[in-house]
Amino acid sequence: MSVLLIRLQPNGRHAWLVPGAAAASTDGLPTAEVAARATRIVVLVPGAEVLLLETPAVSKNRSQLAKAVPYALEDQLAQPVEELHFALAAKADGGNIGVAAVAHARLRQWLSELAAAGVHPDQMLPDSLVLPVGHLLIESGSAQLRLAPWRAAAMEPELLAEWLEFADDGSLPEIEVFDTRFQPRQELPLPVRAYHERQGDALALLAPGVAAEPVLNLLQGDYAPRHRSAPAARWWRRAAAAAAVLVLLAFVQLAAERFALARESDGLDNAMRDVLVQSFPEMEKVAGDPPALMKSALARLGGGETAGGLLRTLGQIAPILGSTTRLTTRGIEFRNGTLELAVTAPDVPTLDSLRERLATLPGLKVELTAANPGQNGVDGRMRLTVGAP
Repeated sequence: MSVLLIRLQPNGRHAWLVPGAAAASTDGLPTAEVAARATRIVVLVPGAEVLLLETPAVSKNRSQLAKAVPYALEDQLAQPVEELHFALAAKADGGNIGVAAVAHARLRQWLSELAAAGVHPDQMLPDSLVLPVGHLLIESGSAQLRLAPWRAAAMEPELLAEWLEFADDGSLPEIEVFDTRFQPRQELPLPVRAYHERQGDALALLAPGVAAEPVLNLLQGDYAPRHRSAPAARWWRRAAAAAAVLVLLAFVQLAAERFALARESDGLDNAMRDVLVQSFPEMEKVAGDPPALMKSALARLGGGETAGGLLRTLGQIAPILGSTTRLTTRGIEFRNGTLELAVTAPDVPTLDSLRERLATLPGLKVELTAANPGQNGVDGRMRLTVGAP
């Protein structure tokens, strides 16, 4: 099934058919199952309840035009513009655009009746718009004449002759009549091109006028159909939800990695502080960043560019201590710029000779503080005071 055509009538005698099918129209509304199989649902509403108008297309922007049209037509309306819904034609013609006006309350009533039957239309338009210009459709209780692309008249069949006689000022188009009633031909006060009697099925007569490309759709603005896009929108919502979950999981993973790295960094800081305190006990109560404290301690230990550092002092005395095998270094203690050196020499003159050689080094003051006989010679202690070079 492709197109499902439904016609609503004021007397409740609705009908539907599938254009192109051999069967005639069916009374009533289609079932929800029939509507679900249609790819496009077109609903014709009574032309007598929809006012067709034409106005200059003052803007190419349809949104701006839709806002301007009601007030441009206000003088031609019997109802306040707030009570009416205005639908624009699909496109302008010669600088003008067609407009259909219908009461909000009536339009909502039609949609509610269709929805209760499980029918959700894609297009809704007055049945007068599917009549060709110059065609007169006569039914039991109503007659409709399409006078121009955006002009139509609706009346009771009993008043048709009187209305045509009054309106015939030479501007009426050539008329072709389609009479669905099973009664004798109605006499009209003007010649007609053709008179088709006893047509019976009005909806079958209207069906050929339903174009593939809608001339107008009453379902615009707040009434625009959304049911066709609902499955796609549902899938888009699911895709958006899945994407949101993925983004959330990515943030959770980043947070977990950051937490793990922070714990690892804290562990490294604690290990570095343990090494710092073990190497420099005086740093135990000093607050600060362990890497910075370690760097500061090493700088003080190395002396940098000053003469008071242990490493600098050792660098000075190492060549002298290593120049002979007769001396044995037993210990070194460095405190407050003073180096205590414990050595073993074979005799006192050798120990004194070492003191003299160390005293020649710039910036060092050397004092022999002890010389005691031992098992392997003389155990001596020297105090090296680091001063200015």
